[in-house]
Amino acid sequence: MQPHQLELLAPARDADIGIEAVNHGADAIYIGGPSFGARSSAANEVADIARLVAHAHRFNARVFVTLNTILRDDELGPARQQIVALYEAGVDALIIQDMGLLELDLPPIQLHASTQTDIRTPEKARFLQDVGLNQIVLARELDLAQIAAIRSATDCTLEFFVHGALCVAYSGQCYVSHANTGRSANRGDCSQACRLPYQVTDMQGRIVAHDKHVLSMKDNNQSDNLQALIDAGIRSFKIEGRYKDMGYVKNITAHYRTLLDQIIERRPEFARASSGRTTFAFTPDPDQNFNREFTDYFVGGRRDDIGAFDSPKNPGLPIGYVSRIGDKWVELFADSADTVLNNGDGLCYYTLHKELAGLAINRAEKLGEGKWRVFPKDPIASFKDLRAGTMLNRNRDMNWVRMLDKESSERRIGVWLRLEETDAGFALTLADEDGHSVTVAAAHAKEPANDAAKAEATLNAHLGKLGATAYEARSIALELSQPWFVPASFINALRRDAIAALDAERAAAYVRPMRAQAVEPPAMYPEDTLSYLANVYNHKARDFYARHGVKVIAAAYESHEEAGEVSLMITKHCVRYSLSLCPKQAKGVTGVQGTVRAEPLTLINGSEKLTLRFDCKPCEMHVVGKLKPAVAKAGAPLSFYKTRPGA
Repeated sequence: MQPHQLELLAPARDADIGIEAVNHGADAIYIGGPSFGARSSAANEVADIARLVAHAHRFNARVFVTLNTILRDDELGPARQQIVALYEAGVDALIIQDMGLLELDLPPIQLHASTQTDIRTPEKARFLQDVGLNQIVLARELDLAQIAAIRSATDCTLEFFVHGALCVAYSGQCYVSHANTGRSANRGDCSQACRLPYQVTDMQGRIVAHDKHVLSMKDNNQSDNLQALIDAGIRSFKIEGRYKDMGYVKNITAHYRTLLDQIIERRPEFARASSGRTTFAFTPDPDQNFNREFTDYFVGGRRDDIGAFDSPKNPGLPIGYVSRIGDKWVELFADSADTVLNNGDGLCYYTLHKELAGLAINRAEKLGEGKWRVFPKDPIASFKDLRAGTMLNRNRDMNWVRMLDKESSERRIGVWLRLEETDAGFALTLADEDGHSVTVAAAHAKEPANDAAKAEATLNAHLGKLGATAYEARSIALELSQPWFVPASFINALRRDAIAALDAERAAAYVRPMRAQAVEPPAMYPEDTLSYLANVYNHKARDFYARHGVKVIAAAYESHEEAGEVSLMITKHCVRYSLSLCPKQAKGVTGVQGTVRAEPLTLINGSEKLTLRFDCKPCEMHVVGKLKPAVAKAGAPLSFYKTRPGA
């Protein structure tokens, strides 16, 4: 029985970052194409993606391209042209949201369901499998039991985010950005209203929370849950971060590569989804990269500490406290005598109002054991509430940054080498860990060696010189009738030819994954009515759902057909619960102003007001508002039927 493959899926803002993600152990990369990806500032030309594909396929790693925005009718043709170009460039799969793409004549490329398709139920997951999607990205909000239930209903690959920033809303179910600014998250242009500070007031207008980032989540970190996720049925482990820099991708990919390899080592029923073994020149540490502190979100059930309410910024790691302040410098005692501060480090602290303030070091001087004097780039007077005793964190360590700016990993495919005699000379056979084998031969005179031990050592040394290749020697066998003197130049040329032949053999043997076929007759969608929440933005998408049994199909919110107040965001996160106002926690909170009632609550940021309503049966929160008139005047991108099919 073949082992089940576990896929580590890493993000890439560009091809160079993607190449380094492969080098640091990724089994697959996801990257934005020239357009129609859900990160508008992370686009890449097809030629660059082809360069990434060539590198990834050397290790049997795969490349997925995000084409996960909803599309207007006039964009369907260009989207199809882009898909053809990506397929011809060797891309392995597309990550999509818009079901209208399934109605187009596409090349036989795998299709994966984006997290923005909002997969929370076994019925939805099974439907997407049955219409031909090979891999589906589950909602981040699911717990282990919900994941296991989806696994029981499906056979396709289940993918789950294990690290990175968290959107507070169910993906694909957030319209706040579009309502307020005309920038649609489903079109790749989110304004991140969830990271803003809000006043939270109750139904009497009393302040429940002041200037808190109550919609801002901590960052996802499932490091401790990987084995449980595997047992629940997850096979692809996704790192968020197509806006992230090179250092982040190197570090976090290496971190999860290490953890997954440890599990695979213990459990032989699992295997890596690509080839090669990766070694690192550093010890991976997720705390070193930008994060808003960590949470494992809802995987283990609802928790009350999932929010980054004080700040959406990176608070860093504790490093010490302020001991004295001068006119141009700050002295501090480090928590550890081993702490080293560097020019360019970033320090931060919380003000008296719990606002995160930053302090960039221009110059750092060591005064004694654990004692430092730092000269900030900005004037001392500009640092609010900085005083003796203030606790300091470090959120940028230049030693770490510089280390990851260098070459920091090696990925090698294991090969076994065998040198044999032929009638005319010698032959070298290379066999790799994936079962590929090549033999190259060359004529050369056979001259007995004067020093047998030296001749053998020389042959082993030159055959094993694989440092500039993607391979590492697992063993070298010299199957010779007697020790021969063979010049180094001959052996080196024979080795280079064999490596080139093996590269060609591996490239020719690579087979892209096949696209799944939709079941016949067409699977019926789990519901017969779709609201704007289904994000149907073009006629092909409408035709798709009609063909799968949906009777009433509303247009996407971006079509500006919604009147009055609607849910602009649906979340598993509950502000009421986080503020200890949930009826399941207590019957209100009694204070100096009396009992604070929990519902409805209002979020206020400047002139913006949003209403929070609570659906306690599924334990969800709806952020309610309406489209601004100024946004609506921007013009609907298409006319759309909000009727029964055929009407």
